[in-house]
Amino acid sequence: MHFHAAPAASGADRTTSVLRFSLVATLAYVVVTFVAGLRAHSLALLSESGHNVSDFLALLLSFVAVYFQSRPADESKTFGYQRAGVLAAFINAATLIIIALWIGLEAIHRLNAPVAVQPRLMMIVAAAGVLMNGVIAALLWSVARDVNMRSAFLHMAGDTLSTAAVIAGGAAILFTGHNWIDPVLSLLIAAFILWSSVGIVREALNILLEGTPSGVSLPDIRSGMEAVEGVINVHDLHVWSLGSQSRALACHVTIADIPPSESACILLKLNQFLKDHFQISHTTIQFEHTGCQELEGCVVPIEEMAGVPEPGHRHGRAH
Repeated sequence: MHFHAAPAASGADRTTSVLRFSLVATLAYVVVTFVAGLRAHSLALLSESGHNVSDFLALLLSFVAVYFQSRPADESKTFGYQRAGVLAAFINAATLIIIALWIGLEAIHRLNAPVAVQPRLMMIVAAAGVLMNGVIAALLWSVARDVNMRSAFLHMAGDTLSTAAVIAGGAAILFTGHNWIDPVLSLLIAAFILWSSVGIVREALNILLEGTPSGVSLPDIRSGMEAVEGVINVHDLHVWSLGSQSRALACHVTIADIPPSESACILLKLNQFLKDHFQISHTTIQFEHTGCQELEGCVVPIEEMAGVPEPGHRHGRAH
């Protein structure tokens, strides 16, 4: 028996509209900050432009995820297209790491050879960024019904604060005349980009390598399943992520040699427990019965190993 994720919510169209507006606004701000950074000779603004590229990519991934989540699985893609967004996230984050390293090296160079900047232009552009990021964050919060959208909201809310830091840096340069503030601010922004990107790379790699999802404890899952009435033990337990928002589980569960009608009740309770406590909605649970022994990965009755078949002995498998 397969348990699939619930269909997309009725507000998917509004979510798509919010993401589309956010993408256009963010891309426009990337262009503005890049051009302004060149004119003002401000590495902080150029860094902010690179930072907002990460915003654009994060929003784009959320947009793609919403689109692909609406596409059903088929015979060639039995799990759907959830991994496409994960692969894109890995590529984008790896690119951002390279950008962050370049910003850091350029900032160190400017500390040794300071360049005069235009703090007023820095402050004006950054103020526009605070306004834009704040509006986008508010819109994303209004449609933050799942982990995907909540993460996009947190991304934009954090960027609102980092853009405000550029305003503070511009004001400090304006009143003190110390141009070294610009590359120092750039180093901080580069460090933030690097920290965020490394986290995305690690998460994407864990999903692509089918590692145990973050925050999931196999001992807790096993003990919880074994607490269900009728379950004797749980083994050969595997949990992995199908995408950034969905998890799957496969395991063997030993139960007494009971009729299928009774084992169906156990299966229902197991899946309800996994869904309620670990948000696992796609499961493959194979039932095995007492009196069976594992041999080279296959579970067979002890009587069959001795060459004596047991009438009526059966194995249950539930998908």
